[in-house]
Amino acid sequence: MFEQKANEVVSVLPWVKKVNVTMSAQQARPIFAGDLPKGLQTISNIIAVSSCKGGVGKSTVAVNLAYTLAGMGARVGIFDADVYGPSLPTMVSPDNRLLEMNPETRTIIPTEYLGVKLILFGFSGQGRAIMRGPMVSGVIDQLLTTTEWGELDYLVIDMPPGTGDIQLTLCQVVPLTAAVIVTTPQKLAFIDVAKGVRMFSKLKVPCVAVVENMCHFDADGKRYYPFGQGSGSQVVEQFGIPHLFELPIRPTLSASGDSGNPEVVADPLGDVANMFQELGVCVVQQCAKIRQQVSTAVSYDRSFKAIRVKFPDSDEEFYLHPATVRRNDRTAQSVDEWTGEQKLQYNDIPDDIEPDEIRPMGNYAVQITWPDGFSQIAPYDQLQSMERLIDVPLPSLI
Repeated sequence: MFEQKANEVVSVLPWVKKVNVTMSAQQARPIFAGDLPKGLQTISNIIAVSSCKGGVGKSTVAVNLAYTLAGMGARVGIFDADVYGPSLPTMVSPDNRLLEMNPETRTIIPTEYLGVKLILFGFSGQGRAIMRGPMVSGVIDQLLTTTEWGELDYLVIDMPPGTGDIQLTLCQVVPLTAAVIVTTPQKLAFIDVAKGVRMFSKLKVPCVAVVENMCHFDADGKRYYPFGQGSGSQVVEQFGIPHLFELPIRPTLSASGDSGNPEVVADPLGDVANMFQELGVCVVQQCAKIRQQVSTAVSYDRSFKAIRVKFPDSDEEFYLHPATVRRNDRTAQSVDEWTGEQKLQYNDIPDDIEPDEIRPMGNYAVQITWPDGFSQIAPYDQLQSMERLIDVPLPSLI
């Protein structure tokens, strides 16, 4: 499809006589591996499937999206973060329904079902959690970061409803690539979903698609909307999320979830599977776009001897002097946490300092390594407020 489109677009240019398209591909590599736990360093993309309201079909979307991506040839894992009311143990039926630990490395070995790796709290032998929020956050952190995930192209996280401890822990500990929002047509669902979208926005996690579940059903040659219309499109319009997918009410979708066999596996050529295929393509394309934007958002231009900044989803581009960035470090190594006094003196940083390496840290910051071995975490918000270079010198022509 890409080759055909490239030929069509280029061929219509009046000055083009012949088009020869050469295509190549390589596996995407993790770009956030910096200081991540070892288990997460080999995961290329982490997708949160979220809705602040329970009962909207979030787990159904998470499972079917994961198996759709696996059907497209990707290496996929599923993590169930809903420890209070886990649904995923019912929706998948692996032979081994108990998580195991590697005694040598003290890491968790995920179970597998139809080629997808699974870490579900329901498989830990605990059933549903009866514990306070901070304890649950610790359990989630341990399960997610000490698992032997291996190399994955996509890890799909089934988020619990709400915007509390667990959600904040996941968003802050894990470098989420993107989020898929699930809702239903009712106004009540929109109110709750809006809270989740705002949470992701504050935490710099882009929402790439909205799935409106239980939209309609067809009978007697007519289409009926039993729960009304508009929640999904309202989310798209109000928050600028680019893609909307509408799932119909289908008894087979519910039955497949109850039987432990995802609908996209049970009926890979059906209408529901086709819709999830479109969602899968959207997620793949948007993740690739985000990865490209994030990997080039902050970089060092050696010809200008300046740090170039162009944040994702922003047309603004500006340059910062490396010494300015280094002198504005706000970590405990540079600033006294109690008094706010600057430990690092202005003259301690030479004007001609250059960074050794700049790496993305999630979608919200970069990690800058300096020649003296110092590793600086620079959030986008902080870079935005720094003094900018007004005149950027042009590189000398040789």
